[in-house]
Amino acid sequence: MARRSGGTSPAEAASLPDDDDMLREILIRLPPQPSSLPRVSAVCRRWRGIVTDAKFLRSFRVHHRKPPLLGVFQNSNRGIVFTPLLDRPDRIHPQRFDFGRYSGSCRCSLFDCRHGRVLLEDPDEDELVVCDPITGEQRRIAIPSEVKKGYFEGAVLCAARDHGHVHGGCHSCSYKVVLLSTNRSDNRCLVCVYTLETGEWGNLISTEAPYEDFYADVLATLVGHCLYWCRGDHILEFDLDNQNLAVIMGPPVTDDILDTNRLIIHAVDGAVGIVMLSDPHLQMWQRNVNVHGVSTWAPWKTIEMHTILGLPFQVEGQVGGSKFIWGCDEDTGIIFLQLDNSVYMVQLKSTESTQLYDTLVGYDHHPFRSFYTPGTAICGCDEADMLHDP
Repeated sequence: MARRSGGTSPAEAASLPDDDDMLREILIRLPPQPSSLPRVSAVCRRWRGIVTDAKFLRSFRVHHRKPPLLGVFQNSNRGIVFTPLLDRPDRIHPQRFDFGRYSGSCRCSLFDCRHGRVLLEDPDEDELVVCDPITGEQRRIAIPSEVKKGYFEGAVLCAARDHGHVHGGCHSCSYKVVLLSTNRSDNRCLVCVYTLETGEWGNLISTEAPYEDFYADVLATLVGHCLYWCRGDHILEFDLDNQNLAVIMGPPVTDDILDTNRLIIHAVDGAVGIVMLSDPHLQMWQRNVNVHGVSTWAPWKTIEMHTILGLPFQVEGQVGGSKFIWGCDEDTGIIFLQLDNSVYMVQLKSTESTQLYDTLVGYDHHPFRSFYTPGTAICGCDEADMLHDP
C-alpha cells in the first residue's frame, strides 16, 4: 500500500543516509578558505558540532587536498613580517602572526616555511624555534656546535609519509628540521637532520663544495624526497631517504645571472627544474635522469617578460631596472617577482600575474599554506578577531 501511494518502505528508509550524513557531504564541499567553517559554525549548535568534529575536519582536508595560500613571511628591517594575500573576509591581519609574542626574542630571523610550520633562528638563545602559527605552539632546538662553525641555513618539513596525508593541516604530526652549513676553511658543506620523534640530531653528512657558491641566503626547495639549494653554477641536493648530500652542476647557461635570480622549482612529472631571470625573459630548465643515473639539463620553457599578463605597460616594455626572484610556492608554480619597486605573484603556467604591494627594498618570500578550522586559536587570538583586514 505504501509503495502504491508513493511512500517509502521501512527497508528503503533504513538505506537512506540520515540528515547529518547528508549535511556533512554538503559542508565538506565548502571552499577551504579561512572564513568558511567559522561562518558555518555560527549558524547553529548542530552545524558547529559537525564542522568541529575531528573526523569531519580530516575528511574536509583530504577532500580539498591543498590548503589555501594565506600569505607570505619575510625577514625585513622591521623584523619578521607577514603579508596576507587573501581578500576579505579571508584576509588575516598581520598581527595575528607576530612571532615576537611567543618566540622570546625580537631578533629572531626567518629560515624557512613549509607544511604549515615556520623555522626561526633565535641568536640570543643560540637556538632554533619551530612554530605553528595556527596553534601558536613552538619547540626550541639547540643548534649543533659543528653546524655553528660555518654559515648555516635551515629547512622544515612534515615527516608524515602516509598515502593521502595532507600537508598544512597536520598540526599534530611529526616534522624534520634540516640544517645546511658551509665553512670557508675547508670548502665543505654539512647537513644535519633533527627529527621530532627522536628529539635528537642525526649524524653529520658532508661533501666538498665551492664555498663561494654557498655562503648566504640560500632558499631550500623540496622536490619529491630531496631538498635543493641553488647557488651560482652549482646545486646542492640532499636525499632525505638515503641521507646523501651531493653537488650537481646547474644548466649550461652563459648569461651573467644574479644568484638571487635563480631558483629551484618543480618541473614536469615531478622532475627538478630551475627558473632564471635573464632580462628580458624567464628561462626554465628541466633536469632529466636516464636509467643509468646520468643527468642532463634541457630547456623547458621561456617566458618573455612583456607577455606576462597583469604587468603595467611601462614594465612590460622596459629593459633593465631592478628585477629579482624572491621565492616560489613549491607546489603551484608561482614565483614572487620584484620589478623596480613593485612585487608581483606570477603563475608560470598561465603567465598571469597579480601585483601584491610596493616596496623600496626586497626580501625572500616564504609562502604560508595552512587550513584554519573553528576552535583553533592563532597566537592566542580568538576566531572573532582572526579575520580582519589591516
